[in-house]
Amino acid sequence: MELTNANAPVLEDATFGAGCFWCVEAVFNQIRGVVHVESGYCNGQHPSPNYEAVCTGTTGHAEVVRVRFDSTQVSYEELLNVFFHIHDPTTLNRQGADTGTQYRSGIYTHNAQQAQWAHQLIRSLNQQQAYAHPIVTEVLPVANYHAAEDYHQRYFEQHPYQGYCAVVVAPKVGKFQHTFAALLKR
Repeated sequence: MELTNANAPVLEDATFGAGCFWCVEAVFNQIRGVVHVESGYCNGQHPSPNYEAVCTGTTGHAEVVRVRFDSTQVSYEELLNVFFHIHDPTTLNRQGADTGTQYRSGIYTHNAQQAQWAHQLIRSLNQQQAYAHPIVTEVLPVANYHAAEDYHQRYFEQHPYQGYCAVVVAPKVGKFQHTFAALLKR
C-alpha cells in the first residue's frame, strides 16, 4: 500500500512579462507559496539571447520571470491578479520609462488551463473597464525560454539602493505589499 502525503506541495510554473524583470521578480519573490523566481527571456527568435541583444529589440524576446509555485498555497488565479496590479497592461511595449518590445506585457502559459484562466480574466477586466484603455497583454505558450544572466537574479534584493531600484522597483514593491498583504510570505 502506497501512502500519499495530502500536504505535499504541488509545484507548477508560471511565466510573466510585465516590464523590467527586476521589478517583477522582486514582487513575486515575496508571495507565499512561491518557491523560486528566475528572471529570463522568452518568446523570441534568437537561439541564445543575452541582455545586450534583447535590449536592441531585434531578438523578439520579452523580459520575463518564471515563477515556480506551490498551488496548494497560492493559486494561479491569485498570481494573475498580482500580475495585473503591478504593471500597466494597456501600454504596448512600454512600462513607465522602459520602452521596447522586451518590456511588453505577456502571460506565457505552460498549459491550456493557464491560457483559459488568463483569457477569462482579461475578458472580465475589459468588460468591467478596470483600466481606461483596453488590455494589450499577449497570452501565448511559453517558448524559447532562457534564464537571464546571473547578475540579474534577485537584483533588487542585492541592490536595493541602486538608482533604478530605489526610484522604480521599491515603490512598486511597496504598493504590492500594501495591496496584497494577505499573500505575503510570513
